Amino acid sequence: MIQKKFNEVDRRIFYFPAVRPCETVSPATLLGSLIVLSQNIGNYQSKFFATQRRNSREAIRKIGILLVFFEEIRDRGLILPETAVLCFSELHLTFQKIRFLLEDCSREGARLWILMKSEMVVTQFRVLIRTVATAFDILPLNSMDICGEVMELVELVAKQARKARIEIDPNDERAMRRVLSVLDLFEKGIEPEFQVLKWVLDYLEIKTWSDCNKEIKFLEEQWVESEEREVPFLSSLLGFMCYCRVRIFDTVDYQNADQTDVRCNMEVLSCLNPEDFRCPISLELMIDPVTVSTGQTYDRSSIQKWLKAGHTICPKTGEKLTNTELVPNTNLRKLIHQFCADNGLSLAKTVKKTRDIARTILPGSPAAAEAMKFLSRIVARNLVFGTSEQKNKAAYEIRLLAKANIFNRSCLIEAGTIPPLLNLLYSFNKSIQENAIAALLKLSKHANGKKIVVENGGLRSIVAVLKRGISLEAKQTAAATIFYLSSVKGYRRLIGEIDETIPALVDLIKEGTPCGKKNGVVALFGLALYHGNRQRVIDAGTIPLLLHIIASSNKDELIVDSLALLATLAECLDGTLAILQASSFPLITRILQSTTSQAGKEHCVSIFLSCCTNGGDEAVAVLAKDTSVMSSLYSVTTDGTAQASKKARSLIKMLHKFHETSSSGQGCQAFTNEQSVHVW
Repeated sequence: MIQKKFNEVDRRIFYFPAVRPCETVSPATLLGSLIVLSQNIGNYQSKFFATQRRNSREAIRKIGILLVFFEEIRDRGLILPETAVLCFSELHLTFQKIRFLLEDCSREGARLWILMKSEMVVTQFRVLIRTVATAFDILPLNSMDICGEVMELVELVAKQARKARIEIDPNDERAMRRVLSVLDLFEKGIEPEFQVLKWVLDYLEIKTWSDCNKEIKFLEEQWVESEEREVPFLSSLLGFMCYCRVRIFDTVDYQNADQTDVRCNMEVLSCLNPEDFRCPISLELMIDPVTVSTGQTYDRSSIQKWLKAGHTICPKTGEKLTNTELVPNTNLRKLIHQFCADNGLSLAKTVKKTRDIARTILPGSPAAAEAMKFLSRIVARNLVFGTSEQKNKAAYEIRLLAKANIFNRSCLIEAGTIPPLLNLLYSFNKSIQENAIAALLKLSKHANGKKIVVENGGLRSIVAVLKRGISLEAKQTAAATIFYLSSVKGYRRLIGEIDETIPALVDLIKEGTPCGKKNGVVALFGLALYHGNRQRVIDAGTIPLLLHIIASSNKDELIVDSLALLATLAECLDGTLAILQASSFPLITRILQSTTSQAGKEHCVSIFLSCCTNGGDEAVAVLAKDTSVMSSLYSVTTDGTAQASKKARSLIKMLHKFHETSSSGQGCQAFTNEQSVHVW
């Protein structure tokens, strides 16, 4: 009959996708499904309900009594009249919704949200219980051969369902008022009393840091999926719960803590100059780039939100905007679209992600803003004056708070958290060092964060972790931090001039996990954008290492990033010589022919072009020996990006010229059957 999954993980809270039984369902099948559904609801008797206890208990009790009725009909083999089938169909639909509602009310992590939605939840219970009573109005109990005791119970349930007073529990209402009073205090810039916060969390039985963190995770999920009108209230509750997590709980129960932020996000780091396509406000890929009167380019949604907040200066330069006109940057938009196509990114998903991130540029509500400022000062104070355990917890809180929220980053930076975090990098405690470098990684995504790190001598501290970090995780995170810092042109030279930086990154590429290798490669790429660093990178033995990765790795993104760095180094004469000495042309040719990445193909062509330009006829002769190269180059001219096509045409022209002037007839034979192509 109905194979319905009631534990759908993708179902949004308060959304009840119930399925009405089909009209042709057999009475026996319908009855059996009702019994199973009633039993499932009965199982909620053992679940914990932080709120809505009375309403949940009453709903479970009523359906438990009806279960006895359904089992009586089944056991006696009674024939159901048509009106009974109609009643049972309506009950089946209603019971599904009750099941969903009970699931929401007992959902772990949703206790605060259910409390603050008490009126809505009570309305749902009221409507569903009334629907049960209405369904029994058409049930011909007197004509059904069931025992008198069961009939009396059913009649009693129906009567109670009609007259039941389903209201908000007074204790729930008191707790809800206390939360609202705290939000009101936040909005006025007043810190709430510790005991008030503790009372609310105790009432909801949020007893540990981990319990509190689950509430935050749930609210963040709701925030991502919410409509714009819900954002202020959700933001306020997030601020409330984050503040509670920092202030109420002294220790982090790490065994249950969310550690997803320590895993390598392979989409974050890539060999793309972050200054090219990233919005200076959101630090994310621009979807609709526009240029303001100062000549700076921003994503439209980000700069509009900035202007709407009353700002009249350019966020990046600080200059006063002469007007608020936003001029579309169509050329950059085309490049970004091409980048998405080359790297297999869904533009629709990128748009949604950017829209979500744009929400975090400014606080979602005044209460959320003040709560974040208060807790930023708390963690900053603990970083300086706290015990070793308090410092560790403060660093961990920062890495979580700054993970995906730009406003949080700015508050934490303004509170002065970066200097004490830099001091913690020299800790001999593995956990403290890992949390401190991870927190700095998050804060270094912010423009002011980069500046403060450098001004406080943080470059050498981060390189020290990269070189001598207690754990491999700390070293990998340090490399990622260097990548973000190298997005500022002036810092590339400063980082490269520290003697240990580049050798330490090379060591990480040799010894690291796939994530560590990738972080090391992209960090070197960022540094190599400054011409003065390229010789240092080459002298560190990077090129043989990159060729080994390209030949042996099964990670496509790592291979493409290695090709990007190799293409950059090939622009130097010494880079070209190292590539030629390694006899790597056959390997690069194989990658050019086999990779599905447009970016990877372009990097291969760039390597060949640089080598042939710097290496002269000897390099061209080596490339010309492979008869399969020309067809691959023709393919790039037609299927590649505009830039890749231009490079491929230049290389084809170079190869043709070599064969025209070559005294060897054998070389020319390789091109006898090739099609002509316009290479100018």
